[in-house]
Amino acid sequence: METLTSVLSDTYWSPYVVGAGIGILSWLSFLISGKPIATSTTFARTGGMLENIITGGKADQRPYYKKIKLKLNWQWMLVIGVVLGSFLSAIISGDFQVGVWVPSLWDSAFGDSAVLRVLVAVAGGAILGFGARFAGGCTSGHGISGTLQLAVSSRVSAIFFFVGGIIAAHIIYYVIA
Repeated sequence: METLTSVLSDTYWSPYVVGAGIGILSWLSFLISGKPIATSTTFARTGGMLENIITGGKADQRPYYKKIKLKLNWQWMLVIGVVLGSFLSAIISGDFQVGVWVPSLWDSAFGDSAVLRVLVAVAGGAILGFGARFAGGCTSGHGISGTLQLAVSSRVSAIFFFVGGIIAAHIIYYVIA
């Protein structure tokens, strides 16, 4: 039987255990904050806050930003926690290596050009962000929180997340690369 220390140092965790953990986190989020787990609005808020810095507060006047309110909130802390938790997990498991930032599959598809890899990653992120805002939620908002609430719109969104992911993977690895 594994101890907690050995489990935390594992490079890969069982998807069943991780899924149960995300479910428990969702329950706690509803119980403690009364809000579902979601993250994509954080990126829109951050974009608005950056626009405010550049334009001297003009983003606050846009209808969309009035609706989502440009402020640091629990979602912002969740995103920071995800990044820091991922980094900490990589350190504890010994999977983190300085100078090895690109997964081998990604490296084999896009080669040694860091510029090309960054451009593809930024383009993919922009498409994902646009899709998440267009659908009114991301994989965490619709895929986890929405399906947990049995929302039909979230179930439809989750189906198309997978369809879009499969199509994008085939385009990236069989057409572009």
